[in-house]
Amino acid sequence: MTRAGAGVEGSGRPISESPLQHEQSILRHAASRREFLRVGALGAAGLSLSQLLAAGKTGFATRADSCIILFLNGGPSHLDMWDMKPDAPREIRGEFKPIATTVPGIQLSEHLPGLARQMHHCALVRSMNHSVNNSHAAAVYAALTGHDRGEQGGGAKPGDHPNMGAVLAKLRPPRAATLPYVALPYKTKEGAGGPLQPGFQAGFIGAHHDPFWVLEDPSQPDFRVQNLTPPEGVNAGRLAGRDELLRGLDRALLEKQPSGKAAYDELGEFQRRAFDLLTADATRRAFELDREPAAMRDAYGRNIYGQSVLLGRRLLEAGTRVVTMSWAPDANATWDTHGGNFEKLKGTLLPQFDAACSSLLSDLHQRGMLKRTLVAVLGDFGRTPRINNGAGRDHWNACYSVMLAGGGIKGGFVHGASDRTGALPADQPTSPGDIIATIYHLLGVDPRTDLHDNLNRPHMLVPHGRVVDELIA
Repeated sequence: MTRAGAGVEGSGRPISESPLQHEQSILRHAASRREFLRVGALGAAGLSLSQLLAAGKTGFATRADSCIILFLNGGPSHLDMWDMKPDAPREIRGEFKPIATTVPGIQLSEHLPGLARQMHHCALVRSMNHSVNNSHAAAVYAALTGHDRGEQGGGAKPGDHPNMGAVLAKLRPPRAATLPYVALPYKTKEGAGGPLQPGFQAGFIGAHHDPFWVLEDPSQPDFRVQNLTPPEGVNAGRLAGRDELLRGLDRALLEKQPSGKAAYDELGEFQRRAFDLLTADATRRAFELDREPAAMRDAYGRNIYGQSVLLGRRLLEAGTRVVTMSWAPDANATWDTHGGNFEKLKGTLLPQFDAACSSLLSDLHQRGMLKRTLVAVLGDFGRTPRINNGAGRDHWNACYSVMLAGGGIKGGFVHGASDRTGALPADQPTSPGDIIATIYHLLGVDPRTDLHDNLNRPHMLVPHGRVVDELIA
């Protein structure tokens, strides 16, 4: 596979092919008139030829149509979950014991019994590592974008590289009127009261591709999403009338100040999306969790995280491309177990995670959705092999684990290995960029695609990462 845009002097075409012949070849490979019109619309939105090719071909080789990311924000302990070392000294192996899974030879923590029964759907990567510093912000950014900002911390910035959800919203927008990218249930902070962590937003490709944030607690009986609820007494007919009035006012203002057309266009896009969502039954129904059987809601867990994962499944079913679920209100609140690691994991974190994640896999499989839905369980890094004096484990980016399932992933598989203490990769070291590139590939996006910022500068999606073919079924 060659980088998008490669060719003679950046022409994006072979030497022997004229521009006209190249355009004709694009036409010949369009799957249908509808698909070609969709690609043409993307071109009107400012995508380059290489991006048009990537967008136009998504219907041919994609292994997944959607993705849900369970981001265990703060750094989950690989040694107490995915990559246990029962033969290591106690100060390294810790308190938990491994248990068998549905795949002979693969063991998980005793506190992940539900996932142990789903292991045949899953692939573990036990050789994750990165050289990004151990601050949460920088590591979260790397985990969610594949890029290193090269700094100790700091919040989200307009010039950041985009989250995968934002990229899919741009290159593979849903065909139906639905939310392309949703993030929930928190805007996770870099420490309590700190700035919003980087890596969740659209960055340089534009705020109109930012996630739709769901910040209400879906486990509460009065759960409703304010931004998708029309004012009381306003039905679809009245909304349509208001929309037409607003458009008329906008046109009148634009005639007086034509220099504001660019700002108008972006504002108009927000207005159109808001109106479409307010009048789209499928989107609103996705948020009606009380439609789910009580037993299903119980299985996911009656807590903010379990119900957020269930809501994520409902959104994917309604057509959303990417859901990113951040498992912490701030970086230090949940998986950042510097103290009381085993108590926190055993008492709250692992039971809630096991119920939500195993139920998601089972639910997607029973609905026939798992084959085309990629589930990614990621984190910013792992925890130190040696237990500290506070019965905790500290940040450790030299070796950790992630889990993938569905959407073209090879089930019942382990990629890579750590050494005898879980301190360093012993085989097939894998980076966050490799994982992001693999996810893009499965979702039908070339990870070497260039996207342009507002100064028209090209930025490759994943310049430092390869598609991990070994993970693909």
